[in-house]
Amino acid sequence: MYRKVEDFLEDWTVSYEGTTNVIKAMIDEKLDQSIVEDHSTLGWLAWHLVGAAGAYGQFAGLKVQGPGRNDLQPTSVQEISQAYEAIAHAIKEEATKLTDEDLLEEVKSFTGETKRGKLLRGLINHQTHHRGQMTVLLRQAGLTVPPIMGPTKEMQG
Repeated sequence: MYRKVEDFLEDWTVSYEGTTNVIKAMIDEKLDQSIVEDHSTLGWLAWHLVGAAGAYGQFAGLKVQGPGRNDLQPTSVQEISQAYEAIAHAIKEEATKLTDEDLLEEVKSFTGETKRGKLLRGLINHQTHHRGQMTVLLRQAGLTVPPIMGPTKEMQG
């Protein structure tokens, strides 16, 4: 749980930059890459992160707007990437308006009331979980896995 806005902003910046790099490592022709048939694809996961960031942000009381449940997943990496970067930057901008005391406030969340700082921690945890899935799918698709938290196999040459 975050108790200092500065800590969230620092972690969020690292997290969204890593996710941006993973999304940009995708190619349009591999958006349908999944681990097994009829399971989450690279494109679905990336678009889910856009929508989920918007939902988490709104629950946290941030004035951000992600895609709606009925908005179709774009068919190009560029469109997904632009949407992700827009919501990620909006979250960062809005979070700068919070005070440390705001992080302790109870807000509505997916499962009921929770502290805003805990919800924001959940946003990053959720993103990290799906980003990990995406890196596996990138490798299965024969694409280069970008460094996120250290060098990747491709970098060790």
